[in-house]
Amino acid sequence: MIFPSIAHAMGQTPGGDGAAGGAAGLTSLIPLVLMFAIFYFLLIRPQQKKAKKHREYLQSLGKGTYVLTGGGIYGRILEVNGEVLTVEIAPNLSIKINRSFISGPAEPAEAKIEKKEKKDNG
Repeated sequence: MIFPSIAHAMGQTPGGDGAAGGAAGLTSLIPLVLMFAIFYFLLIRPQQKKAKKHREYLQSLGKGTYVLTGGGIYGRILEVNGEVLTVEIAPNLSIKINRSFISGPAEPAEAKIEKKEKKDNG
């Protein structure tokens, strides 16, 4: 006859009123909240800032800006027509691309050649 009393004792909470069960649930939720906060500040927030900065850059593109496309093509913007950009990639050779396919800024080819010459000579 000991078994029913042991089973009954195991089912009881230490406080006897059930309040400790709620505290234990809250305590187990704290690590999840901390993990989300860490992910937010280390991963999500910096990615959002980077995306915002890139959107602002894309909106500021204008004639004469040197750019790098998503396909790895360097060029200079000749004309801006809404979302379509005409980019000169070589003398007398231009392509039209969508504004969203610009990866970022690029140095002019002449500046790269000058830097290389200075490095070789000096």
